[in-house]
Amino acid sequence: MGEVTAAIFRDGEVIDRPALDAAMPRYGEPAFTWIEALDPVESDFAVLQQRFGLHSLAVKDSMSPAQAPKVDVYEDQIFVVLKTARLESDEIKYAGIDAFVSRQHIITVRHGDTAHAHAREKLQSGSRLRPDFILHAIMDLVVNSYFPVVEMVEHEVLSMEQHLLDSFLDRNEITRLFRLRREAIHLQHVLSRMSDVCGKLANLEVPCISAEAKPYFRDVHDRLVRLHTMTGGLVDVIQAVFQASNLLEQQRQSTTTRQLAAWAAILGVPAAIAGVYSMNSAYTAELLGAYGHPAVVAAMLAICLALYIRFKKLRWL
Repeated sequence: MGEVTAAIFRDGEVIDRPALDAAMPRYGEPAFTWIEALDPVESDFAVLQQRFGLHSLAVKDSMSPAQAPKVDVYEDQIFVVLKTARLESDEIKYAGIDAFVSRQHIITVRHGDTAHAHAREKLQSGSRLRPDFILHAIMDLVVNSYFPVVEMVEHEVLSMEQHLLDSFLDRNEITRLFRLRREAIHLQHVLSRMSDVCGKLANLEVPCISAEAKPYFRDVHDRLVRLHTMTGGLVDVIQAVFQASNLLEQQRQSTTTRQLAAWAAILGVPAAIAGVYSMNSAYTAELLGAYGHPAVVAAMLAICLALYIRFKKLRWL
C-alpha cells in the first residue's frame, strides 16, 4: 500500500486535505488539487485514474519506474516523467518522479525518492501556486540535484588525472575510471532527455502550461544545457586520461625494451670474444705473450665502456 495524500489550494493557501473519495474542485473553480503519491500500488492508480480521468497509457507508464524522461500530451492533460540522480560510491542512482498535470490538479508520483519533498515549502514561500508552477518547482529541484553529482564525478576524474601525472594507474583505478565513464555517459543521456522535456514545456503550446510559467521552464532548460555540456566535457576528460595512461604505459614498455637491448649489446661483446677464444683454445692470448690475456680483457672493457657511453648519450640507459 502506497502513501497518498491530497490537498486543495486556493489563492496560495491550503483550504482542505480531503480523502480521495471526497468531493474535488471541478474545472473552472479557482481551486486546484495537489495529490502526492509515494510508491503507489495498482489500487491507488485505479482510484486516481477514476477520480481525475487519467489516460490509461500514462497510468501504465507511471506504474513502471524504469521510464525515461519524457512528456506526453493527452487532450487537456500532460504526463511528465522526470529522473533524479545521486552518486553512491562510483555508481549514479536514479529515481523517478512522474507528474499528471491539468489546470485543476497535479498528481506527483515518487518511486522511492524524496527529492521534491521540499517543493511545497519552496512554493509556499512565494506568491505563485498553480499546477504549472508546482511542476516547474519540482523540475528545478530535480535539476539542482544533478550539479553535486557532476561535480563529484569531476572531482574523482581530476584526482585520477593528477595521480596519473605522478605515477601509473593500477588495475583497480583503471576499472574505476571505466565505471565513471559509463556512469557519465548514462547521465549525459538522461540530461539530454530531460533537456528535451523542458524544451517542449518552455517553447511549445502545451496544455496546462501558461505563458507566465514558460520563462521559468526556459531557465531550467538553460541549466540542463549547461549540465549536458559539463558532462560531455567530463567524458572527454576521462577519454583523455585513458589515452594518456596508454601512452605512458607504451613509453614505459619502450624504455624497458631499450634498456634490455642496450645491456644485451654491452654484455654481448665479452661473451662473443670469450666464445671465440673458447672454440680456438690452441690460439689463446697466453700463447701470444705474457700480456695477451690482460690486453684482451682491457679491449673488452674498453668496448663495453664505449657502448655504455654511447647508449647513455642516446638515453637508452
